[in-house]
Amino acid sequence: MSDERPTRARDLGIVIGTHPTGPANAITDVPGVLVGQVTVQEPERDVHTGVTVVVPHADIWSEPVFAGAHRLNGSGEMTGLEWVRESGELTTAIGLTNTHSVGVVRDALVREQVRARGEGTYWSLPVVAETYDGLLSDINGHHVTAEHVDEALAAAAPGPVAEGNVGGGTGMICHEFKGGIGTASRTTSAGDGSWTVGVLVQSNYGRRERLRVNGVPVGEVVGPDVVPVPEIPAGYEPGSGSIVVVIATDAPLLPHQCARLAQRASLAIGRMGGTGEQYSGDLMIAFSTGNRGLPPYSWDEDPGVAHPDLPVRMVVPQLMTRLFDLVVEATEEAILNALVAAQTLTGRGGLTVHALDHCLLQQAMNPREGE
Repeated sequence: MSDERPTRARDLGIVIGTHPTGPANAITDVPGVLVGQVTVQEPERDVHTGVTVVVPHADIWSEPVFAGAHRLNGSGEMTGLEWVRESGELTTAIGLTNTHSVGVVRDALVREQVRARGEGTYWSLPVVAETYDGLLSDINGHHVTAEHVDEALAAAAPGPVAEGNVGGGTGMICHEFKGGIGTASRTTSAGDGSWTVGVLVQSNYGRRERLRVNGVPVGEVVGPDVVPVPEIPAGYEPGSGSIVVVIATDAPLLPHQCARLAQRASLAIGRMGGTGEQYSGDLMIAFSTGNRGLPPYSWDEDPGVAHPDLPVRMVVPQLMTRLFDLVVEATEEAILNALVAAQTLTGRGGLTVHALDHCLLQQAMNPREGE
């Protein structure tokens, strides 16, 4: 078969789990969720980086959503999590970028909230997460700018999402293959309708020998003798890097249920072969758009005077297991989609990270067909 890219796991005949996907098999299958990305590449200056934004809904700047978070391993950063944990609410779009560009992306999201709401006596605690692209990119050059964030927000759209070497995932490495951005979704019936769970990952974690796909030891079959692992600097522990998982759903979850959903994404990382390595920042955030109309944060007015309470809905506990299944399947497939879409990249100092070859992956999954 041809190895044209971008390609997704299902294009190669690899299906994760049993639940149906949404129309785009992406986080944007959750109604209202938008994704925007800007890729910043200047090979002559060893620049391979970017920014990805996930917008829960178009008016997120003045209407929060319920959210929760989980940490598998904390060698990483996701700003704004203390307020998410304290309040149970997400008040901004979510930004993904490289480790040393968190500040500029955070500041740009603050400015966007000011543009959206106007000047006022309110505050902003944006959620911005990172993974380290310093092996392939000039991370200390601070090449991501506020203008790039503005462009990503302006480009945020529903529908299919670009994967692999794009946006915040441009310079990332996954299981010692080229990694990056990946996404997937799952749906389930609910009463007279349905719920969708969508996942987007920025995948930059893992050791080659531990990579599993549907339980198949792909990383052992496609080992360093078949596809070289990157020649990492001395002292850089294999498996270091990080993964960020963003989970969206239109199921009406309360904050503690969002946190439970985020926690289950770590099971998918484990199924793919991640162990939460010492120097891997494995962070997850989940939000629900199923309760709308939450009041904005502001000291200009007191919504509690006229409306002291607010009716909300929640998924009955007996159905949480089904949502757990959806998030595990979607996270696994999102990681695999990142690997399948990614392209070989030679970056900083001539370091080359090879893509996971499609034919080798198919042969590993179906060894009899390769005989």
